[in-house]
Amino acid sequence: MIQLNWQDIFIIDRFSTSRWDPDNNGNLYFQILFIEEGSGRITIKNKVTPFKSRDIFVFAKDEIPQIKTHETTTFIVFKFTDLLFSSKINLPDRQSWLRRSEFILNHPKRKFEESLKSGEDRDLIWRILFFIRKENNAKEQYHLQIIANMVSTILSILARNVTSKNPESVKPRSHKKSDRIDEIYAYIRYNIYDSNLLKISAIAKHFHITSSTLSNYFKKETGNSLHNYILLYKLEIAKDRLLNSDFTVSQIAIQLGFTDESHLTRIFKKYCDATPKQYKDSHITTEE
Repeated sequence: MIQLNWQDIFIIDRFSTSRWDPDNNGNLYFQILFIEEGSGRITIKNKVTPFKSRDIFVFAKDEIPQIKTHETTTFIVFKFTDLLFSSKINLPDRQSWLRRSEFILNHPKRKFEESLKSGEDRDLIWRILFFIRKENNAKEQYHLQIIANMVSTILSILARNVTSKNPESVKPRSHKKSDRIDEIYAYIRYNIYDSNLLKISAIAKHFHITSSTLSNYFKKETGNSLHNYILLYKLEIAKDRLLNSDFTVSQIAIQLGFTDESHLTRIFKKYCDATPKQYKDSHITTEE
């Protein structure tokens, strides 16, 4: 098995500049931008937001920030590459990174803005960031494991700041129906790898309602059944894994809670009019 270097998967970069040069790394999965000191504005798809010292932003692979500094600004950037999906690596906390990042990047309420709502969480992240830099510079024994654990903590803090409440403790008590649906979406996306927590009975218990009430409510508000929504969301993840990782169909099936490869293949063909292999091969051909 080919062992990939840490730098192939996760890159820490710190620099000061008065002029931001965009990163054209096509293998970038997502990045976290920490503003250590300075100010300016960030533009993405014609939307502009200001930034200041200690702000934190998360950018998906298709979000290329255009940054204008008002002064010399110090940035710290965490870059996560597509190789995070590779089965060739034995990266500590890798599954945690994938789950938290997918929750953050795919949350229905996610929008382009500074990522933290809690001042205490901001202080905590900057303290963790200090120790990550310290471990990365010293490179003493077990430093990679320690850094991986601390990055997992940062991703968890960012995940709970996607909404004003922790997604693990959210209850659908909002007066707005759209907010209630978003809370159900958030729960599903947060627990997409745990089949037990995705049972309708488990979701209903989490939201303190009956299974029939939950199913009827979801169907009425979305036009889709809860079971079907979960299945389609899993298939979207499967598509992304097929095109952006070297996981086998069997491995993807296990990750997403399907019985085996044949189960995923049958469901995939039913909804996508192609087997996973046909889907992957057709996109490779198109790109070439």
